[in-house]
Amino acid sequence: MAKFRASGAELVFPAILFLAGSAILFATPLAFPAPNGAQTSNSPSSNQAADQTVPPAKPPTFYKDVLPILQAHCQRCHRPGEIGPMPLVTYEQTRRWSKAIAQAVESRKMPPWFADPQYGRFSNDPSLSNEEIDTLVRWTAANAPAGTAGEAPQAPSWTAGWNIPVPDAIVRMPKPVSLPARGDVEYTYEIVAANFTEDKWVRISEIRPLRRENVHHAVVYIRPPDSQWLRHAPVGVPFTASSLKDEQDRRDAEFTTSDILLVYAPGSSPDQWPEGMAKFIPKGSDLVFQMHYVTRGKPAMDQTTIGLIFARQPPAQRVLTLQLTNSRFVIPPRADDYRVEVHGTLPNDALLLSFFPHMHLRGKRFEYNLVRPDGRAETLLRVNYDFYWQLSYRLAVPRSLSAGTELQAVAWYDNSRKNPHNPDPDSAVRWGDQTYDEMMVGFFDLAVPAGLDKEHYFIRQSQPEEPDGKIHP
Repeated sequence: MAKFRASGAELVFPAILFLAGSAILFATPLAFPAPNGAQTSNSPSSNQAADQTVPPAKPPTFYKDVLPILQAHCQRCHRPGEIGPMPLVTYEQTRRWSKAIAQAVESRKMPPWFADPQYGRFSNDPSLSNEEIDTLVRWTAANAPAGTAGEAPQAPSWTAGWNIPVPDAIVRMPKPVSLPARGDVEYTYEIVAANFTEDKWVRISEIRPLRRENVHHAVVYIRPPDSQWLRHAPVGVPFTASSLKDEQDRRDAEFTTSDILLVYAPGSSPDQWPEGMAKFIPKGSDLVFQMHYVTRGKPAMDQTTIGLIFARQPPAQRVLTLQLTNSRFVIPPRADDYRVEVHGTLPNDALLLSFFPHMHLRGKRFEYNLVRPDGRAETLLRVNYDFYWQLSYRLAVPRSLSAGTELQAVAWYDNSRKNPHNPDPDSAVRWGDQTYDEMMVGFFDLAVPAGLDKEHYFIRQSQPEEPDGKIHP
């Protein structure tokens, strides 16, 4: 992951390693007790009671009861061509995985969601209700009956190749990137001329790598026509910092204040902003793809694509992605609950929309807090962190924050042998790009007036300095 500095601010962009796997787990069939109140007497009253015994409830069936749950919570990933290791669209596909499904939902491992339910409500929470879990477990216990196909709900209308509706614009890296079988791959850039002849407001967007398994992360930046960032770098072909001849361009490959259009992490969902909000692309802008690739033991080629859906009319609010970052930490060897924090204050009023925490393999928990003037902290989000499922958390009700509001991000790390993902518990760990290094980044999204760009949002209106950290553009 690259760290960017401009005008005294640090910027960090996420690097996420993809690791997919699955295991078949078996649920214990549920035993249902016999109805209470049965009598052994042959008296008329006891016979009448026996006649009135309520029969066992009919088991759930696939088409009537199970398929609606799969459509609402699972098929975004579990359909052909998507990240899920198996499709769960038809009865035949789902029945063979019924025991694994029951075990996964009963343990709440699926759908993936890591926010502590004590703090906040989130519009993209895919968690199943207790009733939905019970339905899936009872269906498995009843040997997964199909039921009647005529009771199936209407199938969702998925866009082929996308998890968003049909894009208004598709932007693809012009030239594929060749990847070696082994070794580290330097951050790869490709500048794409978007050729937009008018300003664009992007309300929905999605990144689609060609080789998901080789993409550690992808970030797409907006380079306005008057920007000097990477101004001498080639357009339309892949390049790395070390391949650039101009010294300023080489520095630019490490530092920028450019707006982020969107970020890709395996397991993440597309960006979709509420009505009246969008990200802004000035006409004539280039889109700069930053790709962090990993090798998988055989050569590969990637050509990443993004899909964009534009707002139908200019929005009232512009979305900015900012962050709280602490890069000055050392996690001691074998420490199992090491704490790192950072504070910052908002330079101007804004509407808080969502969070995206980022750490590496030793990440354990991550927390966002609002710190009140008396020092008390209100927890907005607490995540039991999983490096292999790095999710965004979108507030169900956006939060209005005033200029000067203090935000705190806190991360905990497990550098002990108890952490099964720890590559080396005997080493001290510092900030770094590779997954065996660590990071501490609390991304968050704000909505501000549409006419306010990031540069001007950071002009403070006589607000106090941050206590011990900064919010970064």
